[in-house]
Amino acid sequence: MNRVILKSKRERSVLKHHPWIFSGAIASEPSGGVDPGETVEVVDSGGRALGYGAYSPQSQIRVRMLSFGSAAAPDDTAIEGRVAAAIGRRADYFADAYTNAIRLVNAESDALPGVVADYYSGWVVAQFTSAGAERRKSVIAAALMKFAPFCRGVAERADIDSRAKEGLATEPSFAVLAGEEPPELIEIAEGDVHFLVDVRKGHKTGFYLDQRDARRTVGALANGAEVLNCFAYTGGFGLHARAAGAAHITQVDISEDALALARRNADLAHLCGTAVDYVVADVFTYLRTCRDANRRFDLIVLDPPRFAAGKGQLMKAARGYKDVNLLAMKLLRPNGLLATFSCSGAMTPDLFDRVLAEAAEDAGRDFQVVTRTRQASDHPVALAFPDGLYLKGAILRAL
Repeated sequence: MNRVILKSKRERSVLKHHPWIFSGAIASEPSGGVDPGETVEVVDSGGRALGYGAYSPQSQIRVRMLSFGSAAAPDDTAIEGRVAAAIGRRADYFADAYTNAIRLVNAESDALPGVVADYYSGWVVAQFTSAGAERRKSVIAAALMKFAPFCRGVAERADIDSRAKEGLATEPSFAVLAGEEPPELIEIAEGDVHFLVDVRKGHKTGFYLDQRDARRTVGALANGAEVLNCFAYTGGFGLHARAAGAAHITQVDISEDALALARRNADLAHLCGTAVDYVVADVFTYLRTCRDANRRFDLIVLDPPRFAAGKGQLMKAARGYKDVNLLAMKLLRPNGLLATFSCSGAMTPDLFDRVLAEAAEDAGRDFQVVTRTRQASDHPVALAFPDGLYLKGAILRAL
């Protein structure tokens, strides 16, 4: 088997079972004849075996570890077993009637680097974002079809930037890998709130499953409130607020298509008594318009897209988070609530807290932290892989 040799003293993270080996940590790579995604042996500078990983010659993350220490390199049967185990760990979700849409495989944190698989009421939509995942795509798709309960089909979304960094194709953007082709829109449920999911063109694999717990938490705080839901996408936070008895909801997003689907989602619930406005606008511009008009709200939700794709963009992203939170903080009534989130992996929870504190200082207002949120529990984070924690949020009360 081909071998990757690490530089002296660069094995520490591997010994701690962190799954990524960057190109700068490598002293010697295979000289040739290694296909992208092929399994290689990893050893330290003294020749000690550290484990096996999938080799990606075009990525800065040169190796994604598949096993550590003396454990054997996983074959296709072992990979199938990992898929089955990941799905088995989500058994409680299938037993609970609250939702029929969950993450089945969460990449490195489920020992399947580069593999994401989301379940939408009978269909699975997967993303394969590393060379190793791409190489075993057919094995993984077959395992998803085999072990996902009531699975009717498995499809792939390839339109994701990280594939290009691995030298992988991003077209076709959508393809059926096993079973039936999904319908144009799939209806899913979160309690009494239902959504139509576009798995072909929607964000991520179609929906933000990682915000499920936060939507439930925020919704429970919305009774009688005038709510402003910014970066609304297809209306998730706003519809949970509506189900909880919000007095009025304004859904704001720059995408007209997303808000059109938000309207259709609102029609699914057949709830009366809550007025909902839909505003197609840039959120920063809209917040300034509200400021200038002296509008005030009881509950504001800020769930922006990722502002930082990596550490190189972090300071620019921090300024963006500060600006949008500063604008929102000024629009809250006394005792109003701000539910604010960051899905930028490079933005650590501590840095996000500092950004919020600076925004509050500049807004001239004091806030309490009511609670903090993270990605939903079907998006677990391996202790050895803190990079897997990307979504963080805080619910703040204005004093």
